[in-house]
Formats: sequence, C-alpha cells, structure tokens
Amino acid sequence: MKNILLLLLLSSAFSQAQKVVVRAGHLINPADASVAADQTIIIEGGKITAIGTNLKAPEGAERIDLANEWVMPGLVDAHTHITMNLPPAAPGESYWENHLLTETTAFRAERGLYNAQLLLKAGFTALRDVGNNGNYADTAVRQAIEKGWFDGPTIINSGKIIGQFGGQSHDYSPEQGRFWDYEYIDADTPQEIRKAVRENIYYGAKVIKLVADNSSFHYREEDIRAAVDEAHRAGLAVAVHVTTDEPTRAVVLGGADSVEHGYYLTPAVLELMKQKGTYLVGTDFPLEHMLAFGGLADLDPRKAAGIIVERLRNAEKIGVKMAFGSDVVAELPGENRADMCFDFLRVWKRAGIPNADILRDWTLNGFDLLRLTDQRGPVAIGKAADLIALPANPLDDIETLRKVNFVMKDGKVIRRP
Repeated sequence: MKNILLLLLLSSAFSQAQKVVVRAGHLINPADASVAADQTIIIEGGKITAIGTNLKAPEGAERIDLANEWVMPGLVDAHTHITMNLPPAAPGESYWENHLLTETTAFRAERGLYNAQLLLKAGFTALRDVGNNGNYADTAVRQAIEKGWFDGPTIINSGKIIGQFGGQSHDYSPEQGRFWDYEYIDADTPQEIRKAVRENIYYGAKVIKLVADNSSFHYREEDIRAAVDEAHRAGLAVAVHVTTDEPTRAVVLGGADSVEHGYYLTPAVLELMKQKGTYLVGTDFPLEHMLAFGGLADLDPRKAAGIIVERLRNAEKIGVKMAFGSDVVAELPGENRADMCFDFLRVWKRAGIPNADILRDWTLNGFDLLRLTDQRGPVAIGKAADLIALPANPLDDIETLRKVNFVMKDGKVIRRP
C-alpha cells in the first residue's frame, strides 16, 4: 500500500512539473518582426497550450518570470558537423590520415554530444548535421538525445555524404585503398545513388547530403533527381554541396531542397533558385575564420570574404530563401562552436541584411528547411515549447543573439538568467 501511495505521489508531482507558465515581457514573432507585450505562455507536457494576456495558470504549474526579457523561437544551424574537429593543417599534413582516420566513431559521438549540448545552451534548439561523422556517429548522438538520456537540440542528421568516387579527397595513390569509405559513400550513377540513399536511411539518416562538384566529374541533373526521388518518397529532404553555377543548375533543376555553400553563384542562378524555391545555406564564413583556417580553395581570405558578402547580398536582393548554416569544424582560440556561429552575424550585417530578415533566416526558415514546422519552431499553440530569451531586443541590435540567457527545450528549462 505504501508503495502504491508513493507511486501516486510521484506521478502527481511529475504531472504538475509538466505544467509551466512563462511570463514573457516581449514576445517576438520572426515571421513578421512583430513584438507582443506582456504575454503569458502556458505549457503542458512540453507543448504550448495557450498564449495571451490575463490567462489563468493551471493549478500547480511552475512559474517562470521573463518580464524583462525578449522571448522568441530557438535558433537553427542548418549546416554543421558536430562530431568533427579539424585544427589547421601544417604544410604537407593530411586531415584524413592525421585526424579523421585516427578517431573512433565512439569518440566522434562523444564530441558530437558535447557540441550539441553547448549549442543548445547558446540558444540553438535545432541542428542539421550534414556529414563527416565517421561510421554514423551522428545517428548515435541523435538517438541518445531523443531517448532523453541527454539534453540536446533537435537533430536532423545526414549519415554519410554521398559523392562521386573519392568523396572529397583528391590524388591519393591506389595503394592507400578507399579510406574515405569511413566518411562517404561512392555513387557514380543514378542506380548507385538510389542505393546509397537507401543505405543512409537504413542507418538512421533524416536528411540526404550529396557533394556535387568536388571533382571535374559533376553530378548531372538526372543524378540529383534520382537522389531526390528516393529521399522525398521516404519523407526526407536533400542537401547538396555545390559552389559554382554549372553544377548548381543541375542541383536546382534536379529538385534538391537546398544548395550548401554556393559561394560563386551568379545572379542568374540565384534567380533560378528563387523560381524553384530552393534554399541557400550559404555558410558565409567571417574573414577572421578564413584568416585562421584558409580562404576558399586557393583564394586569398580577404578576396574570398568579399565574394561571400557579394553573393549573400545578391541572394537577399533577389529574394532567395535562406537559412543560416555555420559549417564550423574547428575552434578558434578563446571561442567555442557557439561563439563562432555568432561571428557570422558580422558577415550578414556587412551584406546589408536587415535585422528582421536575419532573425527570420536564423529561426523560422531553418525550421522550415529541416521540415520541423509541423512540430516546432514558431511560438504557437500546439508546437513544442522550444523558447529562448534575451535581455534586449535583437530587432534593434542583432548582436544581442550572443546574449541568450534562457533556453527551454520541449518545456524543460535548460538555462536560466
């Protein structure tokens, strides 16, 4: 009898703990840059059940006072590699042999979990991890978070990157063997691409990632279409690494959901992306990052920085749908992954992107691209209670995003002011 009473008491306490009332002094809607004052958000079972003024709090609910804060949806990094960390290579040093091939998948998963938790505490409540995870370390991290073993952001992971023969390596001798299989799946025909997509889905991928132009033999439109057909039938989006015009046309016409990087795209191809509704995830590196880790290909970092700003400015002017992606794979001295993500704000400001558009692209557009908006993203009734808060209005100063001091994920408080 005592055990039954104890279970009932614990059940009642758990039920009450699932009820939360958040008082939001200012509630930002990035969809239209509106701000509603003195809002009450009622959360039950991790989901938002009511939003408004003068709402009656459920009995026994936890109360959280954010009356002096600006509350908004969580941030999204739509292009990251949380299990990867590459320090700058010394002359003649190989990333592959000295770093990627010396780390176990288990170690990569531990790093991924560390980075995922760090990014969540900084306000990133959703991530899209797009490859370079060893033998599916990304799936392991996602599963551990989904099981509730660890706090972490919602993760949409790609599994191994699909590419033409050689992955993203070049000019290794035949005697080395296909060491890139640890990170990539070779697929050189539509039939091979279809099989690679199915293999990734089998091992837990939630998005499909291809590399289209890492060599002179680019993927053609029919190749991209094969990946898109297989992925879309399984309910997954397709992201494609591509940088220049010709292969990007094939990527867009083949129906890919997003172009990753796209550094050298001309206005004509950006116009095509707008027409087709293709997202640009530009990974718009700050100059400081390129000075530390190198520019784009053989370009001087300062020249590369100018190219990135111009392409970003053109994409905004044309009206291409954009989502933020960092592509951060290493840490600068004194900065962690989250700090480096916020460094990208300087590039977006330099390109003249309005604060309201930056906020939308770093939040709601990211959730849309990750196909999550039916569950989470907007602060709305029926959605998951993924909230962040800041001490000032990011619509006035976008750098305020660096100052996130409250994070809630699925109704659970991760960080408090």
